[in-house]
Amino acid sequence: MTAALPIVPTAIDHVGIAVTDLEAAVRTYGALFGAEPVHRERMDDQGVEEVLFRVGESYVQLVGALGPETPVGRFLATRGEGVHHVAYRVKDMAAALKKLRAAGVPLVDESPRRGSRGTTIAFAHPSGFRGVLIELVQEAS
Repeated sequence: MTAALPIVPTAIDHVGIAVTDLEAAVRTYGALFGAEPVHRERMDDQGVEEVLFRVGESYVQLVGALGPETPVGRFLATRGEGVHHVAYRVKDMAAALKKLRAAGVPLVDESPRRGSRGTTIAFAHPSGFRGVLIELVQEAS
């Protein structure tokens, strides 16, 4: 990898946690946080259902797989429940992806795609970030 201009995230958008039983996880997090989820969405194209809990300006995202052959389903089968990815907010997704490409960071998503809450997202491969799957999130304008 080569040096490139930084992508300058504006915030941590969320931490994604893969869970085997989404409903049980929602009950656990709701009880422990003393809060109700602020968002729930099923994304068939990504093979997940998500539930978000607000934590300050960020979220904890619980993600349940819609099947064993989805990316999260395979993650759960090999690694079990736990932190799946860290998501950073960026102001300009296209510029961020261009900078990562220029730095030689392998991308899961070569172009942005639709995320939950009307966002635009893209994932960078864990090998580019010391073993951590990174999601970039651009909020809707």
